[in-house]
Amino acid sequence: MVSYIIVTGGVVSGLGKGITTASIGKILQLHGYKVTAMKIDPYMNCDAGTLRPTEHGEVWVTEDGGEIDQDLGHYERFLDVSIPKYHNITTGQVYGAVIEKERKGKYLGKTVQPIPHVTDEIKRRIRKPLREGKFDFVMVEIGGTVGDYENVLFLEAVRQMKLEGDKVLYFHVTYVPVLNALGEAKTKPTQHSVKLLREIGIQPDFVVTRSDKPLDDVRREKIAMFCNIQEEDVISNSDIDNIYAVPLLFEEQHLCKKILNKLNLKKNHNDLKTWKDFITKIKNFDKKIKIGIVGKYFDIGSSQLSDSYISVIEAVKHAAWDKNLIPEVQWINSKVFEKKPEMLSTLDNLDGIIVPGGFGLSGIYGKIDAIRYAREHNIPYLGLCLGMQLAVVEYAQNACNLKDANSREVDKKTTHPVIDFIPDQVNIIQDSRYGATMRLGAYPAVLKKGTLVHNLYGKNKIYERHRHRYEVNPEYVDILEENDLVFSGRSPDGVLMEFMELPDHPYFVATQAHPEFKSRPMKPSPLFDGFIKAAKKKSLRK
Repeated sequence: MVSYIIVTGGVVSGLGKGITTASIGKILQLHGYKVTAMKIDPYMNCDAGTLRPTEHGEVWVTEDGGEIDQDLGHYERFLDVSIPKYHNITTGQVYGAVIEKERKGKYLGKTVQPIPHVTDEIKRRIRKPLREGKFDFVMVEIGGTVGDYENVLFLEAVRQMKLEGDKVLYFHVTYVPVLNALGEAKTKPTQHSVKLLREIGIQPDFVVTRSDKPLDDVRREKIAMFCNIQEEDVISNSDIDNIYAVPLLFEEQHLCKKILNKLNLKKNHNDLKTWKDFITKIKNFDKKIKIGIVGKYFDIGSSQLSDSYISVIEAVKHAAWDKNLIPEVQWINSKVFEKKPEMLSTLDNLDGIIVPGGFGLSGIYGKIDAIRYAREHNIPYLGLCLGMQLAVVEYAQNACNLKDANSREVDKKTTHPVIDFIPDQVNIIQDSRYGATMRLGAYPAVLKKGTLVHNLYGKNKIYERHRHRYEVNPEYVDILEENDLVFSGRSPDGVLMEFMELPDHPYFVATQAHPEFKSRPMKPSPLFDGFIKAAKKKSLRK
């Protein structure tokens, strides 16, 4: 029988519920259980595809083409599994399904209400993995915080599940702040958060406390007393240097054993050694490598938001760790180069440059300038999606002498649209159908033998995930290749250019895809692996 672990949050958002959920799942997996995870997002959007990265962080793309909250990326990286798009549930999806059923007369004339009809739809979606019969545990993270009116029905649904006989454990993640004026950790916010949860009818089985330092016995005892749980079920999740060490932090507190005891399950084998060795190895690295990410989704008000490119950052880490290196990621706002071109020389201080995906016109020409600088100054370069499109634009302008060359997205009137719409996207854009209409999910590419990309993957045909509307214009492929640009991967029909490279450069590789989505802690993406290898060589030449 499948067991559900429901993870809720309190006090403030952004506590790291996703990492907590992934880490709980990881320790269960390392003890021999089959685990998957789901994310509930209480917003009215049907998916995250139309959300700006500075609004809600990175948009994660699943193998089957879902546009999901970034927490699914944490689940996939920790668990090393591909999670389908239906493992993301939003208010928009739920209400849309209920309204559609009502219009079709599925409720047999009954008055359709939030309870039971909306909660029943939520439970149906949460239980869907059970019908596949593949998993021992389903992790379910509910977004937002207890007390938000948006997630009340989701909390009510998971409350009902236990009442209806499902095997359910509730984890509540809260913040334990330390006020500078007092220097003392305060548990009152946690007490109030759990009180709100209990008013809904949910008594947490575990309280996971997020704090700067490990929770002491005094605070642990107080939280246990006022939150109606045992002291041993107060789990400390303090700040640590490496998020991949969180499962080990939980294992030190015997969390897996406690979970299994509450569910009357037997402990399977222990396979933590490989994970422990991986974390220990990282701690001993002392050589650093500087990688610049040239983007634009950094600032939101007066804050800097790294979550916009979190999968790129993690992929850099995975590849750097594989080469026994500590990555130092530097944020470079491409708009700076547009205002101050002389700042391009600062790129010489980097060992490698990445231009990630993105949309819109802001900062585009600064990215093109950075790409040209990397090409002309032999700085290792990796272009992802938009990073490939702009690399083609830059090469067409400066190496092929097509001065007006551009992307149709950037300049609709360009006489040389080297990057243009995918043909079937024209009507979609004209009709303003933006949700879930891009080229999404895993697509095949046939790699050209003898190229760097082919050598990196070691295969003739590979699959990578996509999220875009624009492609290299086939009309310009010949002139680009006549000027020594190599398209090292194409769609099976040969029409779509999937990879490009420059043979006479230390590492100038770009892809229309998003290989960062398939990078794992001990299985770095081939393109990132090659990129870091080249960047390491550059760092040694300094």
